[in-house]
Amino acid sequence: MHADLGFKAADSGHGFALVGRRGELKLLSAGLSRLPAVVLVEGEAGVGKSRLVHESARAVAARGVRVLTGYCHPLREPLPFGPVLDALATAADWLPEPGLLNPQTGALAPLLPQLADRLPPAPQAPADPRAGRFQLLGAVRGILEALGPVVLVVEDLHWADETTRELLLVLARNPPKNLGLVFTYRTEDLAHSTPVLGAPYHRPAGTSGAEIHLDALSEQDVQDLVTAVMGPRSTRALGQAIYERSAGLPLVAEEDLLTLTDWGRQPRPPNADATTVVETLQDIEVPRALREAIVSRMTGLSAPAVAMVEAAAVLAVPSSGRLLADIADLDADQAEAALVEALQAAVLRESAPALYGFRHALAQQAVYREILGPLRSALHRRAHRVLQGQSSPPLVQIAHHTLALGDMQTWLREAEEAADQAVARGDDGTAISLIHDILRQPHLPPDLRNRAALALARIAHYSVDYSASAAALRRIVVDPQLAAEARGEIRLALGLFMINQCGDHAGHRELQLAVPELADRPDLAVRAMVALARGEPDLSRREAMAWMDQAERTAQGVSSPKSRAAVWATRLDLMALDGDPRVWELVEQLSRHTGDREVLRQNLRAVHNVGVAGMERGYDERAAGLLRECRDVSRQSGFSTMEAFSRIGLLTMDWLAGRWAGLEDEFAALTADAPDMLPITKAAAQIGGNLAAARGQWTRALGAFGRAAVMEDRFSEAGEVLSATAGIAQVRLAQGDPQAAWATVAPRLDPMPTAPRPWANGLLVVGVRAALACGDHERARHLIVSAEESILNKGSPAITAVVHLLKGMLLQQAGDIDGAGEHFDRAHVTYKAIGRPYPAAQAAECLAHTRAPTTEHDAAQQLAETANAYNDLGATADAARCEQAARKLGLTRPAPRAPRRYDTDLSPREQQVARLLTDGATNQDVAHALSLSVRTVEHHVARVLKKLDISREELRGAASALPPEGP
Repeated sequence: MHADLGFKAADSGHGFALVGRRGELKLLSAGLSRLPAVVLVEGEAGVGKSRLVHESARAVAARGVRVLTGYCHPLREPLPFGPVLDALATAADWLPEPGLLNPQTGALAPLLPQLADRLPPAPQAPADPRAGRFQLLGAVRGILEALGPVVLVVEDLHWADETTRELLLVLARNPPKNLGLVFTYRTEDLAHSTPVLGAPYHRPAGTSGAEIHLDALSEQDVQDLVTAVMGPRSTRALGQAIYERSAGLPLVAEEDLLTLTDWGRQPRPPNADATTVVETLQDIEVPRALREAIVSRMTGLSAPAVAMVEAAAVLAVPSSGRLLADIADLDADQAEAALVEALQAAVLRESAPALYGFRHALAQQAVYREILGPLRSALHRRAHRVLQGQSSPPLVQIAHHTLALGDMQTWLREAEEAADQAVARGDDGTAISLIHDILRQPHLPPDLRNRAALALARIAHYSVDYSASAAALRRIVVDPQLAAEARGEIRLALGLFMINQCGDHAGHRELQLAVPELADRPDLAVRAMVALARGEPDLSRREAMAWMDQAERTAQGVSSPKSRAAVWATRLDLMALDGDPRVWELVEQLSRHTGDREVLRQNLRAVHNVGVAGMERGYDERAAGLLRECRDVSRQSGFSTMEAFSRIGLLTMDWLAGRWAGLEDEFAALTADAPDMLPITKAAAQIGGNLAAARGQWTRALGAFGRAAVMEDRFSEAGEVLSATAGIAQVRLAQGDPQAAWATVAPRLDPMPTAPRPWANGLLVVGVRAALACGDHERARHLIVSAEESILNKGSPAITAVVHLLKGMLLQQAGDIDGAGEHFDRAHVTYKAIGRPYPAAQAAECLAHTRAPTTEHDAAQQLAETANAYNDLGATADAARCEQAARKLGLTRPAPRAPRRYDTDLSPREQQVARLLTDGATNQDVAHALSLSVRTVEHHVARVLKKLDISREELRGAASALPPEGP
C-alpha cells in the first residue's frame, strides 16, 4: 500500500528533499570554503537550521574536512564546556599520537575518559580556579588545532551555559587557522539584549564566514517538498493544506508528511485517494500545530512505547534506555521492544551512543503537554526518586523535577546544592544560571537570598553575560531586606565586576558606596580603596592619593598580610606612574620567595606594574629586567595570569626595540597558551596593526587596529605605550587623509586626558601631526602646551623625546627650520639612547626634511641612511617613502656590479608588491605604500601574477604562498 499511495522513504524521519534553501546553502558553503571561518545560523524553532548545517557538513566532509557536532540542552549537568567536550569525545580515531599533542591537552583527560588513552598525561591542576579555566581553554584549543582542518558545529547555542559561551567567544575571536565554527540558535530564546556569544562579536580580519537568517518556506517551497515525498499522489490542495498547517516551517511540514507516511502503512480505507489524504490532515483538531502532528503519530504506538516516549518527555534530556525504562516502570524486555518501536516510528531518536531523546525540543514539548496532569506529576516524582538513587546524583535534573512538582521550598534547597556542585566542578556558567533562577523567585527567605547573592558576587567575574549578572547584583544591593553585613561585599563585587568585566566606570561609584558599608570588614574595604586609588579616570591625583592613604591606614589594623601586600603593591604602582625615582629601590626590596602565595602574587603585581610604567617612561633596560623576573617567578609559582601579563610586556618591548622578526608568531603562541585573556588579544592586534602599517598593508592594519580599539575603549590603562587609536590615525595620515586622522584622535585629546597619558602611547604625536596637516596650527600649539603642563616636572627619556619631537614639528610649521632641526636631532639621539630604533628613524626622517631646503645633498644622504634603517626593521612603506624623497633631492644609487636576475623568483620589490596584493590592495594602494608610480606598479603586478601563475583574486588572502618575509 505504501507504493500504491506513492509515498517515498520518509518514514524514518530522514530523506526529505531540501527545498527553498539554495541561497542559504550556497552562503553557508562559501563561508566554510576557507578556514578559519565563523558562521552563525539563526532562525525560529523548526525553520530548518540543523538540516541546513547537516547538508553543508556533508559537503565539507566530502572535501576531507572533519566535522564535529555538539548540542546544547535546556537542562544539563555541570561540566565545563559540556557541548564542546561532547563533540570532541567522538574524535578519538582522528587524534595523533599523544606525544605529538600539546602537553596542555592532557588537562581534558579527566573530563573526556573516552579520549584518556589518546591524550598526554594530565598536567597538575593550578590552585587558582581562573588559571584552571585558562588551562582547559588552552587544552580545547590544542585538541582542535591537532584535529584540523575541522569544523565544529554547536547546535542550539541559545541554551549554552556561560562557560561554554565564553569558550566559543574566545575561539571565534581568535580561531585556529584550520578551524571552522558553525553556531545555530534562536534569537527569541536568548535573554533580552544578550548577544548569542554573550558579548558583541565581529569576525576578525582574515576569518571568513557568514551570518544567515532562515525564514519560513514559501508556499511553492512547501509544494515542492510535498511533491518530492508524495510523488504522483501530490496535489495542489494537499500542498496548500500542509502549507497552511505548517505556516512554512519545514519541521511541521515534515512531521505532517511523516504522519501521512505512517497512515499510508495502515490498511487503506475504501476509495482512498488524494482527497482522502487531505481530509486526514483536516481531521487533526488544531491546524498548523506540531503538537497534533506528533500526537497523531503516537496513536499507532503500543502502550509501553507511549510510556517510554512520555518518560523521555518528562526527563527532557537524552537518556539511557535503562533510565527511560525505570521512569516508564517497564521491565527490561518490555522497555527494549517499546524503545525500538518508538525509534522506528521516528518519535524518538538516538541522539548519542545509547542515549535517546526527541528529534527537537518542540516534539518533546508537544508530548509533555499532552500528558495528563496527575500522570505527569507521577512521572516527575518517579524521576526524582530514581535520579536521587544514582551513585552520582544529577542535582540540576533533580531540582528540575522538584520545580515541576511545585515544591518551591525543596527546589530552592536543591537548586542551591546544584549551584554549589557546579562551582565545585568548575562550571561557573551553570552555577550562575541556577543562582539567577533562585534570585528571580519572589519571597525568598532572607538567609537564602543572602547566600545566593554572595555566591553570585563571588563568581560573577566568570560571567560572559555581563548585563544579566550586573542587573542581578544591582537589584540585590538595593534590596532593603538584604543583610547589612552582606551588602558591602556584594557592592564591592558589583563595582569590581562592572570595571573589570566591561570597563564600566560607574563601578567606581559602587566602590565608593561600598567602603562605609564594609566598615566591619576592613580586609574587603581595603580592596575597594585600592581599586579607587588606581582606577577611577575622573579622579584627581590628590583624590587618588587620599584613597591610597586611607587604604594604608585601614590595612594597618588588618591582620591579613594579603591586604597589606595589596596596599603596598598599589602604592608602588602609583609611584611608578608618577615617575617617583624611589620606586626602583623599593620594588627591589619586595620578596620574590615568600611562602604566602597571595602575598607573592601581590608582590609580583607590583614588579610587573613598575616594569610597565618604566617602559612607558623610556627606562627600557630596567623595565625589561623587572618583566623578565616577573615572568620567571610567576612561571615557577604557577601564576599563569601574571606570567602572561609579563610576556605581553616583554613582547611589547621587542616591538619598541626593533626585534620584529617572529613577533607575530610569539603573540600567536601566547594567545594559544591563554586564549581568553583580553589583554593578550588586544596587544596581539595592536602589534599586528603596527607591523602591517609599517609594511604599507593599510587594510590589514586598519582591521587589526579596529579590533584593538574596541578593546581599548573598554580596558585602557595607564602604562600603555601603544594605542590602537593612534595607529588608525597614523594609517589615515599615510593614506593622505588628515581630516579622518584628526577625527579619530580628537575625542581622546580634547580635553587633554590624564590617563592613559597621550604622550606615552603615541596619541599626542599623531594628534599634533594631524592638526598641522589639517592646517590648524593653533589647535596643534594648544595640544603641545596642554601636554607640557600635564608633564611638568615628570622628566624621563621617553617624555623628553616626545617633547622635542612635538616642538620640532611646531617650529618647522612656523618656518623656524634651524630650531626644528635641533629638536628633531635631540629626539633622534634620545630615542637611540633608549634603544628604540623605529621612532629614532622617524625623528631622523624629520631632521632630514628640515635640512633639505639648504643642504640637499646632506638631506638626501640622511634620507638614504634612514631608509636603510627602516629596511633593517622591515618597515617597507617607510623605507620606500624615504627612498623616493632622496631621489627627488637628486640622490642616485650606483647599480650593483652583478645584478641578480629574477627570472622565476620574485625580486625583493615584487615580494613587497605581492604581500600588499594578498591584503587586497589596489594598484593605487600599492603605489601609495611603496612611493611608486601606478604604471610601475602595474608592471610589478603583472610579473608577480605571471611568476606565481595565479590570478589576482586567488592571490588575495594567500600570504602563505609567498616566501617568508625578511626582518
